[in-house]
Amino acid sequence: MSDEPQPQSQPQQPNQGWAPRQPQAAEAPGGKNGQDGKKPKRPKRTGWRRIIPTWRMVLGTFVVGILLLIGLFFLGYSLVKIPPANALATKQSNVYLYADGSQLARDGEVNRENVTLAQVSLAAQRAVLAAEDRDFYTESAIDPKAMVRAAWNTATGKGAQSGSTITQQYVKNYYLAQEQTVTRKVKEFFISIKLDRTESKDQILEGYLNTSYFGRNAYGIQAAAQAYYGEDATDLSADKGAYLAALLNAPSEYDVVAHPENKAAAEARWNYVLDGMVKKGWLKESERAGMKFPMPKEATVSTGMSGQRGYIVNAINDYLRDNKILTSEELDAGGYRITTTLQKSRQDAFVEAVNDKLMDKLDKKNRKVDTYVRAGGAAVDPKTGQVVAMYGGIDYVKQYTNNATRQDFQVGSTFKPFVFTSAVENDSTTQSGQTITPNTYYDGTNRRPVQGWSGGSYAPANEDDVSYGEITVRTATDKSVNSVYAQMAVDVGPDKVKQTAVDLGLPTDTPELNAYPSIALGVARASVLDMAEAYATLANHGRHGTYTMVKSLTKDGKDVIDLPERKTSQVVSREAADTTTSVLQSVVENGTATAAQAAGRPAAGKTGTAEEDQAAWFAGYTPDLATVVAVMGQDPTTAAHKSLYGAMGLQRVNGGGAPAEIWAEFTKTALKGKPATDFDLELQEGADVVQAPTQQPTFGPPEDTEGQDNGGTTDGGQDTGGTTDGGTTGDTTTGGTTGDTTTGGTTGDTTTTGGTTGDTTTTGGTTGDTTTGGTTGDTTDGGTITGTTAGTTAGGGPPTSQ
Repeated sequence: MSDEPQPQSQPQQPNQGWAPRQPQAAEAPGGKNGQDGKKPKRPKRTGWRRIIPTWRMVLGTFVVGILLLIGLFFLGYSLVKIPPANALATKQSNVYLYADGSQLARDGEVNRENVTLAQVSLAAQRAVLAAEDRDFYTESAIDPKAMVRAAWNTATGKGAQSGSTITQQYVKNYYLAQEQTVTRKVKEFFISIKLDRTESKDQILEGYLNTSYFGRNAYGIQAAAQAYYGEDATDLSADKGAYLAALLNAPSEYDVVAHPENKAAAEARWNYVLDGMVKKGWLKESERAGMKFPMPKEATVSTGMSGQRGYIVNAINDYLRDNKILTSEELDAGGYRITTTLQKSRQDAFVEAVNDKLMDKLDKKNRKVDTYVRAGGAAVDPKTGQVVAMYGGIDYVKQYTNNATRQDFQVGSTFKPFVFTSAVENDSTTQSGQTITPNTYYDGTNRRPVQGWSGGSYAPANEDDVSYGEITVRTATDKSVNSVYAQMAVDVGPDKVKQTAVDLGLPTDTPELNAYPSIALGVARASVLDMAEAYATLANHGRHGTYTMVKSLTKDGKDVIDLPERKTSQVVSREAADTTTSVLQSVVENGTATAAQAAGRPAAGKTGTAEEDQAAWFAGYTPDLATVVAVMGQDPTTAAHKSLYGAMGLQRVNGGGAPAEIWAEFTKTALKGKPATDFDLELQEGADVVQAPTQQPTFGPPEDTEGQDNGGTTDGGQDTGGTTDGGTTGDTTTGGTTGDTTTGGTTGDTTTTGGTTGDTTTTGGTTGDTTTGGTTGDTTDGGTITGTTAGTTAGGGPPTSQ
């Protein structure tokens, strides 16, 4: 037997490839994985396989990238805030309109007028959507497909395209800037997403329409509608809206007026927009088929504030500020739509009248004085107080100062009616105790010292040194006699005269509006517009309300700004105002203002000429319109006031000339088609009673004149024409002329020659004053006038009276 054991059964065969395990031995040093105990390395990839990432690498990179993008998105979303609007986007122009709604002017550097979406026609809205973003109302703020498509088209040479949605474009226009940078695009991306969550689609579309640039310096669709078609956005038809929408793609290039060579391209874009509207069901195919390309109007060259526009805009802005309706800061920010009271037809008529009666008669090349001529005018509706027309100057860009609102020229004798109104209002009497009416007699002697004034002697000269003797108030007004009205101012009381002028409409701070006898001669320096307001009060039977220049005011086309309520009051009695009107009617019919009759309707008015003929005025009215015109002299280089002697080839320019002629032509045109109506007057009691001339009273001892500078000018513009003794009157001239004096109704006339001094003795209180060669003649009976000389008002003497 064998010593080896016999197998009990057939041994089990191993699987193929299977090898019997070796008996476990003690683990060799270095571990169980090979000789060094390490796991065998995967074979290295060689050749082209080395540049292809494994699926593990692709998957890992994708996952990490997604996580990174998500992280960056949330980081950007949290860091990027919606910023305040940029300055350019909020800057608007203020739009000034005539009373009928037609455009008068725009100010500001940016031509923009924001409107609500409701103020843009639906056809224009849809045209813009068809041009820029047809799925705007259904898509999100970002359109990845459009962005990819735009990038592809740009890269393949099909033209640069933005691929931005309307939301993105609005964000760029309103919050950011136009530069093409990565930073700006990133901000645009996140702000658009945030904005889409906080604002409605309508709000975004409205903002886009107001901030987009359409060419012709027009920002926003309202400005564009005006620039290209002269109409508001609410009136845009589909064809016009499509053209404006086409402009968004290339604002300057598609202006077919400025670039007619690009008309084919512009029409192609226009057709694209209309076809899009049809495709979206926003426009009927039949309507589309009948449309023709709507040629825009000729581009108007930007003239800014030229012509009358600048004067009017400044006057309107001053009105808004002075009445605390808007501040300067609010006006500077813009966005206001200001409907004025100015009427275009009357505004044009004023310009035409000034050109016809004044400017066309100037010869600036051959007459230097003609270069000094300026004109200002204003017309006010007496019943409403609305300023319906204003003439500020020949051209705002050539003559900056508004001649209708400036306060540096004397108003001359246009102030006299305020003296008479005050006399009637205050039941004033003469020095002899007679009630002052149109038929009251006054001494109209040239250089007659006023009586009853304790502030010193004042003896104003009449026009051309004419003496009139005893003369009624009506006639003195017709002839604008200074000596009569200076005395009347004292009879009424200069303080009361000043108050009446303020009540009628002159500002309390009017320069040189002082309570002295010289107030009667118009040394005050009121503006043309202020005088128009005061005369409108007379025309309105003494009922006054401040003038107004604004009918309505809105902000951004929707917010209505409240305007102060115009309050009226009876500032002087109807009898006082109407009696003044009756006197001023006589000035037009028989006096210095007969040129005003050319208006062809009942009129009342007064002429006036400032000191040294530096300004000539006419202030007048009909029952329907009060208008003041002034012609002024000013050196265009130094701005110094200049006399108008010789202007237009005339010896003198006075109120009865060009100012009255301008007034008549303007009034005739402005009221054309309106039935002429007569004045409905209620006169003071006794206004029609004819009075007989009365002797002037003899006054007592002379007033204390200590401190007066005889023959000079006193404070407050008062003139001392010598010391008055005993209240008698005396006039002195120089160079051997005759002195005329009326005392007790008797006139003593004495003339000396050869340079000697003549002394004359009279009886019965009459006084004769004579000077020869500048030497004063003294009279010694019935009262004395000593050292009498021609006095002057502050500023060089009283204004003349015409």
